[in-house]
Amino acid sequence: MSSVSTLAGAPAPGSDTYKGWLFKWTNYLKGYQRRWFVLSNGLLSYYRTQAEMAHTCRGTINLATAHIDTEDACNIVLSSGGRTYHLKASTEVERQRWVTALELAKAKAIRMMNDQSGDEEPTTQSDRSEGIQGTLKTLISKLDDLSTCNDLIAKHGAALQRSLSELEALRVPVEGGEKIKGVNERATLFRITSNAMINACRDFLDLAETHSRRWQRALQYEREQRIHLEETIEQLAKQHNSLERAWREAPTLSANTPRGSERPQKGEASDEDEDTEYFDAMEDSPAFITVTATENTQHRSVSLTLWPVSPSCKDSGKELQPLRKRRSHIPDKPNYSLNLWSIMKNCIGKELSKIPMPVNFNEPLSMLQRLTEDLEYHELLDKAARCESSLEQLCLVAAFSVSSYSTTVHRTAKPFNPLLGETYELDRLDDLGYRSLCEQVSHHPPAAAHHVISQRGWTLWQQITISSKFRGKYLSIMPLGAIHLQFHSSENHYVWRKVISTVHNIIVGKLWIDQSGDIEIVNHRTKETCQLKFSPYSYFSRDVPRKVTGVVSDSGGQAHYILSGTWDDKIESSKIVQSSKGGSGSEGKQKTVYQTLSPKLLWKKYPLPDNAENMYFFSSLALTLNEPEDGVGLTDSRLRPDQRLMEAGRWDEANSEKQRLEEKQRAVRRRREAEATDALDNGKTSRKWPQWFHKRKNAITGETTFVYKGGYWEAKDSQDWSTCSEIF
Repeated sequence: MSSVSTLAGAPAPGSDTYKGWLFKWTNYLKGYQRRWFVLSNGLLSYYRTQAEMAHTCRGTINLATAHIDTEDACNIVLSSGGRTYHLKASTEVERQRWVTALELAKAKAIRMMNDQSGDEEPTTQSDRSEGIQGTLKTLISKLDDLSTCNDLIAKHGAALQRSLSELEALRVPVEGGEKIKGVNERATLFRITSNAMINACRDFLDLAETHSRRWQRALQYEREQRIHLEETIEQLAKQHNSLERAWREAPTLSANTPRGSERPQKGEASDEDEDTEYFDAMEDSPAFITVTATENTQHRSVSLTLWPVSPSCKDSGKELQPLRKRRSHIPDKPNYSLNLWSIMKNCIGKELSKIPMPVNFNEPLSMLQRLTEDLEYHELLDKAARCESSLEQLCLVAAFSVSSYSTTVHRTAKPFNPLLGETYELDRLDDLGYRSLCEQVSHHPPAAAHHVISQRGWTLWQQITISSKFRGKYLSIMPLGAIHLQFHSSENHYVWRKVISTVHNIIVGKLWIDQSGDIEIVNHRTKETCQLKFSPYSYFSRDVPRKVTGVVSDSGGQAHYILSGTWDDKIESSKIVQSSKGGSGSEGKQKTVYQTLSPKLLWKKYPLPDNAENMYFFSSLALTLNEPEDGVGLTDSRLRPDQRLMEAGRWDEANSEKQRLEEKQRAVRRRREAEATDALDNGKTSRKWPQWFHKRKNAITGETTFVYKGGYWEAKDSQDWSTCSEIF
């Protein structure tokens, strides 16, 4: 490179714009790339070329909140929030020109931000004008009062001074008494006037403080609106970049290239490559970069859109055919309006399960049915059960753990809280090979136990306690409890926990849900692990939204597979063929460079049914979960009347029925407590709850949880539900 930075010339005095070429650090594969930078109005933006200034901005950093650092004679480091730009100039002189321009622009941006007026309030234009005029009139009136008091003080002060002078010149005692009396009168008048001025000043100060608080709130509102607008504009720019990239790549892709193997060409010099080459670091492991091996360095298998079928993962027989046709639609969701704030303003800081909610906030499924939806992609476990390689099996288990969140991307409504003792069965033994049973084992805190056994070689069980908090702007949902999965033939026993779900824009704006946190999946027989990271969504992040990355390692900590994708679309795996240590990242952690084979698709989300947006965005499985079915237990969620009425669109009746059930549940709880007390006093044993699960200590985790004790499916076969209570 002959020149790293070429300035467009020194800006004229007072100029707000500065342009020129700099080199920007992209990644360890491409190093520094030449970019066109524009400094204007306190914002530093960059483009690939000057022509891109008309339509595509590759990134922007706000200097008002940025930190400017100079690592050496030629480098500049800009950091603001979670964004960092590493820039380079060819000479120290050129670097100094940019640093000077950046420092001046930063100082001006800070000054402009501090000088912003808060005169406008977040109301209509006419209301703002009337409010400002009224405030000005009041302040002018108070200023007039102060001016009048000032004139009076000056007048009476002068008279007092003259009186004192005359008093000094007196020689006659009689006249002295009269003059002293006059002085006292003037002093009294002066004191009264001074008190009036002090009161007027106090009134002015109180009024000024009151309006200062109002202006401060208005200023804060305007600042938040401006920040939100900046974030929205940046998000639109990112979407524009994505569309442009998709359009540019489309002609270069072969017509028969499988979707799971689509990737930008390696030789293409673009900043977008950074999105596909970087993975976020795990909590306790180094960051890493993946490089696809070429055919000259490593043998590559044919790219498939599904996990490669190896001898260890072949199908064992024909798929079972469904014996009945299940429903594919439910009544459309009614369009009922509701004043959300009037209900939620008294709920801040409370446990969500203790807040009385109308069905307007629900979807016509219970939490037990939502828990059963984890089995939507059960075929991943069927395939994993046939794997002889425990590492390949772990990849499929990881994909299954991610797939359980795919149905939540549009599902912002709240499921019904199950009643204590409520159950839900999903008997798909004939067509899908498994039987699932859930029971609400605790009401406060709400906890559900789940047990699934499959004829295709696996058993899954879990106890999930939902802890949820309403924080005013968002709702945090924290599932507590471990998920256990055991394969029958290998006896591999996997354990993992769920991540935190967050529902945003509870009060204002469109509801949207995000998943964030880490999942560690451990095979307790082989000690192999998988570390998954769910990246939280951010307006300022360059990552793909809802991104998930992961590393599958053996018992010695050596990585064998890289997992990548999104929790709402797909997960791919790439087999590692070589690893090496790279340089340090922005946080000082050393990165690991992994050379991998081409990625293989492990899991892909099924498309939603037609008209899903009017059916609560239910998936094909979710549409069948509340379908009436003969022979289920008397406590099954399908028989819950308020949920059934809501599904039918009769929400007013559903609200009344929901209130009746909640009152009945409270009465039953009081009766159970009284019966338990009486039984204890009489030395008898009271009835045990729950019905189908009992507490046992897990040998692996050491936790005491509810596990299936048996008897439900036998009761169903004989249709003997005599031990079940009438809870509906």
